Amino acid sequence: MGKENDLLAYFVEKLLGAKTHFERALDCKHTEFDDLYPYMIEHPQFFWYKRYVAWSELLTIVGLCEDLSFDWRSHFTKQQVEYIEERVMSSKVLDEWFEKNDSKKHVG
Repeated sequence: MGKENDLLAYFVEKLLGAKTHFERALDCKHTEFDDLYPYMIEHPQFFWYKRYVAWSELLTIVGLCEDLSFDWRSHFTKQQVEYIEERVMSSKVLDEWFEKNDSKKHVG
């Protein structure tokens, strides 16, 4: 049972990290991606690509959680779960990821 709990804790940590990474990309804040590709800041398509990379990472971790039957939904709002399940990073996802009535602040 200990190994399963360790694995669950590992995936929750990765899931929350991917969520934060995506939210920081949405807010145009610094992410690890900026350190990997500093030259891209000069290009207009950079922010779109940065968001795409963060979204892909989030979907990958969610997919692994699904495969292992780990709960990932409890870490997201109902609306965010719907976006993730649709898998398409649409303008709606970009515009409405942070719910308007959400008392939580954007990531720091």
